[in-house]
Amino acid sequence: MRISRSGPARGILGVLVLLATLLGLASPPAARASTTAAPFKVLALYNGTWDAAHISFVHEANDWFPQQAAANGFTYTASNNWDLLSNGGVNAYQVVLFLDDLPQSAAQRAGFEQYMRAGGGWLGFHVSAFTTEAQNWPWYHNQFLGTGNFRSNTWGPTTAVLKVEDRTHPSTANLPTTFTSSVSEWYSWSNDLRQNPDIRILASIDPSSFPLGTDPAQTWYSGYYPILWTNAKYRMLYANFGHNAMDYATNTTLSSTFTSATQNRFLLDGLKWLGGAGTPVPPADPISETTWYSLADSGNGTCVDARAAGTANGTAVQQYACNGTQAQQFQFRSTDSGYTRITLRPDPQRVVDVTDRSTADNAPLQLWSWSGGQNQQWQPVKESGGRYHFTARHSGKCLSAAASAANSVQLTQRACDGSAAQSFALTAQP
Repeated sequence: MRISRSGPARGILGVLVLLATLLGLASPPAARASTTAAPFKVLALYNGTWDAAHISFVHEANDWFPQQAAANGFTYTASNNWDLLSNGGVNAYQVVLFLDDLPQSAAQRAGFEQYMRAGGGWLGFHVSAFTTEAQNWPWYHNQFLGTGNFRSNTWGPTTAVLKVEDRTHPSTANLPTTFTSSVSEWYSWSNDLRQNPDIRILASIDPSSFPLGTDPAQTWYSGYYPILWTNAKYRMLYANFGHNAMDYATNTTLSSTFTSATQNRFLLDGLKWLGGAGTPVPPADPISETTWYSLADSGNGTCVDARAAGTANGTAVQQYACNGTQAQQFQFRSTDSGYTRITLRPDPQRVVDVTDRSTADNAPLQLWSWSGGQNQQWQPVKESGGRYHFTARHSGKCLSAAASAANSVQLTQRACDGSAAQSFALTAQP
């Protein structure tokens, strides 16, 4: 990690309500939602002066959120004036974001606490929870966030498979059981959030992510690590991502926080909840990123198969009578923008690849080591009957089986035509 830094009765009732609020005994305050159809207002506060990875994230956020605003019912204002928390300026906004810092002065901290107790909404990223001196602001670090002090981090920044623990919350209702995050550095904390009755953990590191990190001295090999959560007493969300991969020598950004479509869904649905804009409807049966599936073609009934159970580069991806072997079991791992890599169970580093990056009809499919190529990325598109077709990112063409049910016919890509040969039923495997 790189750190730079009324009458008597009414009066009695009022006192009781005040005490309940100050002690945090009331349920989450109602959102500061407008009674009109006007967009809710989001204020993003940032520092933008330390750690190139955090500065990179701030620039991205201040580009990405305005692009999403109109379509998702909010306006977006970015400011590095943290005194908006202390002078009452924040009260004009339904939601405040902390992009790369947290309030530093006593007046800013008091203003933010008052804003949250009065029903404001908050979304914090990554370093907004960082501290090694939680005792200096115990309400924020120990009660509101529940984290206490920073304990450890992974390095270098990597993606992680996240397990969604609660799909009943509006921010996670549209998420699958697991998904692959964008690249980030990940933090752990001195407090066990599971022991805090006010904290509702929404997503955590899935065990399939381990080992997590590229530096052996800063790699997590096991354990429990919350990544997304809320506090039941407030309208708040915390996300542990927000640190891009960087070439620090050249100040070059190597990743983006907004490349995971699923993670972006959490951000937008979370903002809508915080801003009082309604609750999304969860989808039915999304593809899990930790489940292995067989793919049976709707036209001829055969299964997608690695020829002769091979795992070497160049192994043909073919159709073969369904037999339940691991040569016919695949997993879908998100890349970005709704695309996935289709990995083979006996060797998850081997993925379904369009040979020679061809964009031609009938180009054959093979196994090849994952390299991030667009010819190795497929968009699952769910059909009305619950089956899927898969579109290659580089060509826009569909993964296709043969018309006949003959064994060992190599699969190809062809122009998407809606035929049964391009429609596959997914069945979870033990």
